[in-house]
Amino acid sequence: MRRRRPTPNPSRKRVGLQAMTPAARLQTAIEILDVIAAAAREGGAPADSIFAEAMRARRYAGSKDRRAIRGHVYDAIRLVRSAPVSGRAAMLALADDDPAMADLFDGSPYGPMPIAADEPRAEKGLAAQALIDLFDPLVEAGEGEAMLARAPLDLRANRIKSSAADLAKLFPEGEAIAGAVDGWRLPPETAAAQHPAYADGIFEVQDAASQYASAALDASPGQAIVDLCAGGGGKTLAIASLTGGDAEILACDTNRARLQQLSPRAERAGATRIETRLLNPDQEPEMLADRQGRADRVFVDAPCSGSGTWRRSPELRWRLTPSRLDRHLADQAKLIDIGADLVAPGGKLLYAVCSIIAREGRVQVDGFLNRHPGWTADSGYLPQGIGRAAGHGFLLTPAHDGCDGFFLARLTRPC
Repeated sequence: MRRRRPTPNPSRKRVGLQAMTPAARLQTAIEILDVIAAAAREGGAPADSIFAEAMRARRYAGSKDRRAIRGHVYDAIRLVRSAPVSGRAAMLALADDDPAMADLFDGSPYGPMPIAADEPRAEKGLAAQALIDLFDPLVEAGEGEAMLARAPLDLRANRIKSSAADLAKLFPEGEAIAGAVDGWRLPPETAAAQHPAYADGIFEVQDAASQYASAALDASPGQAIVDLCAGGGGKTLAIASLTGGDAEILACDTNRARLQQLSPRAERAGATRIETRLLNPDQEPEMLADRQGRADRVFVDAPCSGSGTWRRSPELRWRLTPSRLDRHLADQAKLIDIGADLVAPGGKLLYAVCSIIAREGRVQVDGFLNRHPGWTADSGYLPQGIGRAAGHGFLLTPAHDGCDGFFLARLTRPC
């Protein structure tokens, strides 16, 4: 039976000067992993939210404590292929490769109990084999390391106010992103959003894959554009930037909280021609009746498994189940059909998912083209060397393209 642990020293809470011991940091990481694993199984809050809440509840933890705890938590998540039976099992798997960490299982105050010889360990690996079997055939066996490596911080210059050359001056430690004209890449976890230029709308934080997708829409000034699944508006703002703020953009979503983030972001960016519209689930066609057949461009960034973003949210590997994937597939098919009805004759629709699963990418587009005779798939809309042809679209992966995993397909409506 595990012995009951004392509560943290209240004087440390008040003074905030005494750092936690390494063993206490490790035990805290184990407790947070317990919550993250349970949330993954039950479809609860994401890991970042759980971690932030855990730190708010532990105000005695200093900045060095928080960094160390976060490192333990995410190192374990990246190592373990599926939701572990306990946070301790995940951390033991990590400690097996780190003798110094194993020594911290010493039973000291606030630290984890000593390791028993027969304790279970969580399984290491990229993901459960059943999930790996769903990957697009283009994903090679050696790509797993890149899929879980810490991602760089990518910035996008806002053309309404700046250029990539301005970002090079602001962040000389960075480098240009291949094929992303407005992109600038910084080391992982750079605090760029704290720079005053961010508050002035000079740039946005946006992964290169999203920048490629926004550019692939081929939007132009003066066009009527619909972003059907705008969320917080990252790609909406990228499209506004690419058109110099001179396109009529309707940004839609069914999530009120996320869509409400767009207006202040647009104001900061100087993107004045963006209209937002909150849609009711299953009532999208009726609520978009005034836009039927009128849009020059429609962007459908559909909800998906997020399998292309594991390097940013590695616990997503723990969350995907067959039933959840089926729900995503149904939503994707519905949304791409709704989007198609909005496109004007001769106009274009860009379908995108941050996924490397074939059924969410190439298979989904095959189904669309079968349902919509006359529509054609475009080619040649990505920068040279970026992406690999995958059916009627293109697949981007971290190992091949240095960005999040994405599937893109640009489709043209017959005149």
